[in-house]
Amino acid sequence: MTRPLAVVPAEPRAVAQQLAAALSGDGPAILPHATPSELQGTLPHLVPQKVAVVVETSGSTGRPKRVQLSADALLASAAASESALGGPGQWMLALPVHYIAGIAVLVRALAAQVHPVLLDPSGFTAERFVAAARELDHPRRFVSLVPAQLARLVESPEAVEALRGFERVLVGGQSMPPALAARAKGLVLPVTRTYGSSETSGGCVYDGEAIGDTRVRIVDGRIELAGSVLAEGYLDDPDRTARAFHDDEGHRWYRTDDAGELTDGTLRVLGRLDDVIVSGGVKVSLAAVEQVVRSVPGLELAVVVRAPHPEWGETSVVVSELGVELDDLRRAVAERLGAPAAPTRVVLVDRIPMLPSGKPDRLALTAFALS
Repeated sequence: MTRPLAVVPAEPRAVAQQLAAALSGDGPAILPHATPSELQGTLPHLVPQKVAVVVETSGSTGRPKRVQLSADALLASAAASESALGGPGQWMLALPVHYIAGIAVLVRALAAQVHPVLLDPSGFTAERFVAAARELDHPRRFVSLVPAQLARLVESPEAVEALRGFERVLVGGQSMPPALAARAKGLVLPVTRTYGSSETSGGCVYDGEAIGDTRVRIVDGRIELAGSVLAEGYLDDPDRTARAFHDDEGHRWYRTDDAGELTDGTLRVLGRLDDVIVSGGVKVSLAAVEQVVRSVPGLELAVVVRAPHPEWGETSVVVSELGVELDDLRRAVAERLGAPAAPTRVVLVDRIPMLPSGKPDRLALTAFALS
């Protein structure tokens, strides 16, 4: 059994309307996209009947994937989130609707039958966030943000006050800089860190704890996830699907690209498995370097990328909007992680390039580091 696949412009109201029909089975499956014309002639006309939404990943580190999500998986994710948050409420949509984080907000709103307040993420500012927060009219209020958005909001007293009016502020999509997490805690903001991906219908781990029927395990240092929220696989890509999803111990598991560890059932994400470089014969985690760099005042949103080195093979390079003494930065990193981890350069940019999802554009940043 199959159903049609329709490409939908990534406009929140249009996506919300067609998403409801896709989830109920009364309409075609949808693929929201920022520039639908780019997809002409590249997609099949039909998808499996159970597929309701196809989400194209951001491609922050490589070739984008088109993830097939069933209505059951999306609604299971919404139900798990609602349970973890203590019940339904009203959502503010502040994320793009062609990425899973935005889709997930719309699904939660549809499941709760409470209209969301829509904020165009392309023009996200503290002032617009505050104005949108004033439109919320439910006693229990929720919002999902990425760290870069939260970093802007904590600089505004008005936005901080608005954030305190939310029952819960979910922050995900990428790791949160330790300094930003500490600042949010100091401001007594109701922040919950989330972990998940398009392949898990969005966040399925809140503050290190799996929600719903999600299962977490570590296999050879890699995070694997199972549960009702898993995707059907990748559109027209059976080989990639077979590499990412497998059956074991009576469950279907998704192999993430992230390293992690479990302590008493609490998950700690250590970084991407593919962000390890070998510098002078020593393995160095760029995620670990980035964590130390972001602990330096003013570098909370700096990004660490890899670059070739004529002597050591590879090295870490810091891309930042703020200048910093390289020797001081190298010393701080070396003291925590060892000399091979110390960055060899700091590249200054006017503004860190971002993907529409709110994640740093690491491909563009790597190009800066190589220039």
